[in-house]
Amino acid sequence: MTDPTDKPAPKRLLSRAFVPAIGICGLAVAALLYVTIGSGGKETAEAKVCAADAVKRAAVDRAATGEVAALTVAKQPRPVTALAFNGPEGQSETLDAFKGRVVLLNLWATWCVPCRQEMPALDRLEAKLGSPDFTVVAVNIDTTRLERPKAFLNEVGVKALSFYSDPKADVFYRLKQAGKVVGLPTTILIGRDGCEIGTLAGPALWDSPDGVALIEAALKPAGGA
Repeated sequence: MTDPTDKPAPKRLLSRAFVPAIGICGLAVAALLYVTIGSGGKETAEAKVCAADAVKRAAVDRAATGEVAALTVAKQPRPVTALAFNGPEGQSETLDAFKGRVVLLNLWATWCVPCRQEMPALDRLEAKLGSPDFTVVAVNIDTTRLERPKAFLNEVGVKALSFYSDPKADVFYRLKQAGKVVGLPTTILIGRDGCEIGTLAGPALWDSPDGVALIEAALKPAGGA
């Protein structure tokens, strides 16, 4: 049955309605082109910045042996996902604040046994190489019993590492969405420019001669072999 109110519109009204419709479609297409071209241009610029020091990435790749052989050097490096977490005094901190330094970003939790085993080695690495040029940023992602992380670090004698935390574990989920994390522990080596150098899934003996050599390769001046 046909609705009696469903009558064809007069041709004059259809023509008037058609003009703004074209305008709207045109704006939509223009907006889509703007987003596509704009975002593509940004990605291209980021790729150029992050790909600037291919020599250093090659040196780090060669140094990824022995205790740190599991490090995967990024073939198409990008800036690391923007992250925010709590600083040592509970203040808001961001990963961007560390630009200008080589950073070893580590995600850990007290319920992760390999993380607990790895933490003393990270502490010794920070004690050995920590400087205005390099630091270990170990972010705890416990979401319950928030007193446990600091208590654990005290128990194992961690002294050089600053305490960073994210009780919402947002850093984990953001990096997971970016395809950088699948479990704990995960460690990302980041260059002074904020770009990913490489990622290591699982624990490592970071203060071993292999680990130290890896960080020293990342610390060499731009273009250094």
